[in-house]
Amino acid sequence: MKLNTVVFDLDGTLVDTAPDLMHATNAILTAHGRRAVSLHELREMVGHGARMLIDKGFRLTGDPIEGERLEPLYQDFVDHYAANIAVDSVPYPGVIELMNACKAQGLAMAVCTNKLEMLSVRLIEELKLSHYFSCIIGPDTIGIAKPDPAPLREAVQRSGGTMERAIMIGDSETDIKTAKAASVPAIGVSFGYTDKHVSTFEPEHVIDHYDEAWA
Repeated sequence: MKLNTVVFDLDGTLVDTAPDLMHATNAILTAHGRRAVSLHELREMVGHGARMLIDKGFRLTGDPIEGERLEPLYQDFVDHYAANIAVDSVPYPGVIELMNACKAQGLAMAVCTNKLEMLSVRLIEELKLSHYFSCIIGPDTIGIAKPDPAPLREAVQRSGGTMERAIMIGDSETDIKTAKAASVPAIGVSFGYTDKHVSTFEPEHVIDHYDEAWA
């Protein structure tokens, strides 16, 4: 298959965002008398959006949060995270080289994530990666989140690509399910945020480092 579009997940795939997500999560937890979560714990909690991250944090550290209390905590989290979004977050080793290679080959690139579009755009801008991407699609961009295939289809369409010549790179079950639902091949990265090895989700290919992507 001759590719024309490469779509990346963000957290745990394109960028190691866990340290900054941990700081924001712990700011909320400790302000409400809970213990801080570790980086290892945080990595297994990411991937389903900020509300789910907060909910998991409270469940892990004590009683679950009551539904009506979640929204103000969510807004506090977003405010804290937005103000400190790229303090310790860094692109994964080899991904810049891969994106340069994709760009040299004329491939369009996009981000399809369950992180809010505003936060995703800010992170990409802070890391000076904006010039690589045709678009950044979050769950609020079209009002639908992964694993529904609609955000992936939107990313490919906005990039000027075709589903038949696109691939998805991700670290989680959500990403692989999204790709499969869209009938797009998936490359799973083994270094992301999941409590199971990415091979468990049966992507077409698994890589341990980005220098293996075109191997």
